[in-house]
Amino acid sequence: MKKTYLSALVLACLCQVAVAQSPSDGGGLLASSSPVNAAASQKNVAGRITGTVVDADTQQPVPYATIALVNPATSKPVDGTMADDQGRFSLEKVASGTYRVAISFIGYEAKTIDIEVTNAAVDLGKITISSTAKALQEVVVEGQRAMIEEKVDRTVYNAENDESNRGGDAADVLRKVPMLSVDLDGNVSMRGSQNIRVLINNRPSTITAGSVADALKQIPADMIKSVEVITSPSAKYDAEGSAGIINIVTKKNTLQGGTLNIDTGVGLRGSNLGLNGSYRVGKMGFSLGGFGRAGYNMPGSFENEQSTVTDNQQNTIRQESDMRNNMMFGRYTFGWDYDINEKNYINASVQYGLRNGHNFQDGLLTQRYQEGTLFSSTLRDVEVTDNSGTVDVNLNYTHTIKPQQEFSILTQFSRNNRTNDFLNEIYNSSGSDLESRLKNINESFNQESTVQLDYTNPIGKNQMVELGAKQIMRQVTSDYETFTAGGTGPFTVVEGTNLSNVFNYNQNISAGYLSYTLTTANNYSMKAGARYEYTTINADFENSDEAVNIPSYGVLVPSINLSKRLQDGNTIKLAYNRRIQRPSLQFLNPNAQNPNPAFRTVGNPELDPEYTNNFELSYSTYFKSTSLNFSTFVRNTNNSIQAVRTRAEDGVLETSYYNIGQEEAYGGSVFGSINLSNKLTLNGGGDVYYAVLSNNVDDPTQRANNSGLVYNIRAMGNYNLGQGWGIQGFGFYRGRQVQLQGVQGGFGIYSLNLKKEFNERRGSIGFGAENFLSPTIKVRNELNSPTFSQTSTNVMHNMNFKVNFSYRIGKLTSDAPRRRKKSVNNDDLKGGSEGGVQDAGAQQGGGAPQGGAPGMTPGGAARTAMGAGQKPMQAPAGTPAAQQAATDSAATQAGGITGRWQGKMGERDIILDLVADGTTLTGTAQSPMGQMPISDGTVAGDAISFILSSGEETILYKGITEDGKLYLTVDLQGRAVEGMLERVK
Repeated sequence: MKKTYLSALVLACLCQVAVAQSPSDGGGLLASSSPVNAAASQKNVAGRITGTVVDADTQQPVPYATIALVNPATSKPVDGTMADDQGRFSLEKVASGTYRVAISFIGYEAKTIDIEVTNAAVDLGKITISSTAKALQEVVVEGQRAMIEEKVDRTVYNAENDESNRGGDAADVLRKVPMLSVDLDGNVSMRGSQNIRVLINNRPSTITAGSVADALKQIPADMIKSVEVITSPSAKYDAEGSAGIINIVTKKNTLQGGTLNIDTGVGLRGSNLGLNGSYRVGKMGFSLGGFGRAGYNMPGSFENEQSTVTDNQQNTIRQESDMRNNMMFGRYTFGWDYDINEKNYINASVQYGLRNGHNFQDGLLTQRYQEGTLFSSTLRDVEVTDNSGTVDVNLNYTHTIKPQQEFSILTQFSRNNRTNDFLNEIYNSSGSDLESRLKNINESFNQESTVQLDYTNPIGKNQMVELGAKQIMRQVTSDYETFTAGGTGPFTVVEGTNLSNVFNYNQNISAGYLSYTLTTANNYSMKAGARYEYTTINADFENSDEAVNIPSYGVLVPSINLSKRLQDGNTIKLAYNRRIQRPSLQFLNPNAQNPNPAFRTVGNPELDPEYTNNFELSYSTYFKSTSLNFSTFVRNTNNSIQAVRTRAEDGVLETSYYNIGQEEAYGGSVFGSINLSNKLTLNGGGDVYYAVLSNNVDDPTQRANNSGLVYNIRAMGNYNLGQGWGIQGFGFYRGRQVQLQGVQGGFGIYSLNLKKEFNERRGSIGFGAENFLSPTIKVRNELNSPTFSQTSTNVMHNMNFKVNFSYRIGKLTSDAPRRRKKSVNNDDLKGGSEGGVQDAGAQQGGGAPQGGAPGMTPGGAARTAMGAGQKPMQAPAGTPAAQQAATDSAATQAGGITGRWQGKMGERDIILDLVADGTTLTGTAQSPMGQMPISDGTVAGDAISFILSSGEETILYKGITEDGKLYLTVDLQGRAVEGMLERVK
């Protein structure tokens, strides 16, 4: 019976159910602040009482439990507070004496503890309360947390709630995020642009210096907590990432005690194993984790036909081969953090990631035709090796002057070592004899050292100023050699700037920014700022006299974000920002990459950055159990880095990059979420835009332009079957992509997953199927110009079946004090699928939340009733002055609460008409969902609580009044929602 009740209680919390229960002594949530007992009349020494309320069976925190400090002589409360969302509570400046601590919460048996307070702190530690069978009959509600959340400045996809992500990598996760598109190679674009910044826990990493697609394969989906999409970054972010920023947030554990999580899975195409442990005691925490993933049994096929015209003669190359891929990825982390004291915090981390990839083309047949007549045929085996190792070291310090006024020093060292080789073994047409071999070895490294200073300062209660400086020192080296050999003979070096050389590229970026945030009483919010960056570059070839001249340059990047909360709870937002995009190593690397004899890619070391202007207008609306978000955008890019394909003298189709392009995009997106019941949730939406591309070349043989409509559609659903069972489905279709000289074909992906949780949700087992109705995915690409045409088809076998298992070992107690972790974010390299992708980077955003800064802790959480420890020492209990003070305080607080309050809970408008009579609170609440009466309302000092009911659902609201404002918190679908209301009547 107890286990059944616990399951119901957990599900009830996820479905917005939290009801407060008053102590049996009639003290309610809190009594008015008043003195202590007579035993303390001779002492005035301040003490402190702390503790954590947890469920006796599950050992999980009990959020928002009521804690009353009772005078044992009179059985009346003299002080009190509410536990926070992790069950923690603190009573500060308590006069010495003997007390009784009463803990209560609906569905649990009340508990009392007798204590004596002296000048020392009293830590009650873990306080266990037991559930009651009665609560099972009162609360039997099941629900799910929202998969997609729309926040003020970003869209958040809660990946940890999606079972279909198990056993995959970050690319699989990003396909499910609104506004993002990921091709089958893992290249990511946002609203059609691959000029994005990818962060990991708000940190950059050189892991993405060569390829974001490859970097995403190293991040296991099981470790991802959420993905944040920021389409209009503020001035605090680096100027890079013309389309926006993607922040991948991994799972963390800050609970007291020790724990070990085991995640493993096996499937038709791959297997994975992960171990993550953490230990926290007092002010210090440690974490250590590792994850490995192997990919295998991934066959495919390739066909290509390309034609060029030289001297009015048509030359055609036809190719076909089988393909296979093997890969191994790993990521290992160690983290440490320490709360020095209330105002100083330090954290450090070391991460190491590795990649070992091998791509094979077996029996690549290449046939060359002139005017339709076959004149040569070759057969070769191709192996491409891509191995890398990345280390990231972070050390950060934060000093809190007062709430929201902070100074931080952030440092990072990051280095990526990469080996990217190819080997061709060329046979005669029959495949019996090895005629020659071709090999290219490319060893490179990308190293970054970063120092960043940030300062935030609130001005009054509705303004925020942020300023800071940053220095990035980057060193890049590409050491490459090309070899040839006859048959099985020895290899010899092939000389040439683009064949064998050492290329060095050193880049220093100095930056400063200033940002200002204003929130007005009539629900307008503005965040404006500017950032200036100055870049110096030194580049050279070690083994040749070829000069590389790249001048230094500076850029001023303004940004402004405006929003208005409408009376009906909806929100409209308007934004503009200017961004730049520096080329990454893949665009700069002069090494000639041609594992396929029909085409090769050569970088351009003298590329300049490109500049983009972004305009965005969005509208969010909520009604009943449905949320909708609409957005439109315009993006214009000048000096755009474009791929230019030409026919080389040897007949090969050669691709390089130049600042000759102009890109424009006009589009929009829509996303919706609906909760059809407490068990079924559906999410879906799409993106569409019209792309216009041009390279502005005068030569008619090289001139290119293209335009067309591009779209992406996605949908997902979750159904809670009960008793630990759940089913999830996902579908995604990516329409054809418009490129400068052609199009890339579309494709679709879908999956279905079944999950069972057991042993009080400590363990789970899942069964998944992907693309189970279609064994292959075929993607057709077309390129055309006045001098060439190319058509290629890739076929991949993506049908997959998998089994996943996870289990958590160890007992946890409560959260240690949490701080807002800060870290270095570099975001300053362009990337793309056409030979290169971006480097990660950007800074953590900041600024006052919409609704204003007051009432928020440095971490952004709403204040809890009397939990901040700001009360003065009280007079001894029982004295006439103390009794009169208590009576006056209760009357004053009741009078201060009565009236009309108007403001925002999360993204929704709310109006409260409250009437306080002693410790009783009555009234009504009005929101976009309608008007409803409040029930079970209580007043305790400056704290209130009440319940709103909708059908069978009951939702507990808790709040505190301060300086004429009412700060509320509520648990909705398993997440804390905060709000601030102001008195209007």
